[in-house]
Amino acid sequence: MDPLSDLLSLLKPRSYVSAGVDAGRDWSIQFPDQDKLIKCYAVVSGGCWLAVDGVSGAAHLEKGDCFVLPSGRPFRLASDMALPPEPARNYFPPPRPGAVVTINGGGSCLLVGSRFGVSGGHADMLMGLLPPIVHIRNATEQAAMRWSVERMMQELRDPEPGGFLIAQHLAHMMLVQALRLHVKEAGMNGAGWLFGVADKHLGPAIGAVHADPAHPWTLQALAGRACMSRSAFAEKFRATIGSSPMEYVRRWRMLLAGDRLENSRDSVSAIALSLGYESESAFSMAFKRVMGVSPRQYGRRRMLAANGRPTRPDEPSPASSAALGGQDECRACAAGMTPPHAG
Repeated sequence: MDPLSDLLSLLKPRSYVSAGVDAGRDWSIQFPDQDKLIKCYAVVSGGCWLAVDGVSGAAHLEKGDCFVLPSGRPFRLASDMALPPEPARNYFPPPRPGAVVTINGGGSCLLVGSRFGVSGGHADMLMGLLPPIVHIRNATEQAAMRWSVERMMQELRDPEPGGFLIAQHLAHMMLVQALRLHVKEAGMNGAGWLFGVADKHLGPAIGAVHADPAHPWTLQALAGRACMSRSAFAEKFRATIGSSPMEYVRRWRMLLAGDRLENSRDSVSAIALSLGYESESAFSMAFKRVMGVSPRQYGRRRMLAANGRPTRPDEPSPASSAALGGQDECRACAAGMTPPHAG
């Protein structure tokens, strides 16, 4: 798979609410913290403003635009940012798949899309690889995106048997297409994981790591994939991704390991060997440095959580942002990693 598909596969996004918003006249709505949720919406008609907590300035959304909010931060939608916001609960009932919420009679701005839950103890780390807001202008001018949005709107307006399942699949298509368009539009001077994937030098190196994570990668080998000198590659990689190339290798391996610990019955030694580690002890040390707990603790905590049983409060949380070297590095899109011999 390609790196974007790898990332989304580990996040396992599941659409559980596909809906529309039809707003009219003056309106301003504040949405609360969207814990472990990704929102993906397209503007079908009209326009509005979008402001996300922690992001300077508001983005103006117009007909044809699409936006993705991967960070789960509180956000605000409004016809005019000068209007005092009202809480979303005043307008939105408990989640009802397929609903179109009408505000002030509608007619001024129509949005359609979905929100996705993500799973796994590593979800926060993975979502930190994506920017807090992805805004794609004129997204629905692309035939595939336009078709998805139009079909979604039709399913919401005229529900038929099987419509809920169709809307779920359309929502996944919208999300992947939106992120794909963002990668295509990524400029050469941006910073972040998506910019790295799109970069003509860094992209092949990142793709090689994802294609063969067990390979004994070295800085020299990755620089060769990027067709750059070691020093230039290392500098560009850190400036764009937020970590060194070898940190990225190590952390990507540990994210894969975390997913296996959660979703398979593979032993720790088997996982270690499949990711290029010659000994379980070396793998366990690397895993704890990245994920904050040992592989066995990680698997045990996830099993207890899945069974609805509380974990000890004094145990560290798996995949905490501290394991990434701080939230700033996480948000700068580091998934960092190193080969077994590099620790």
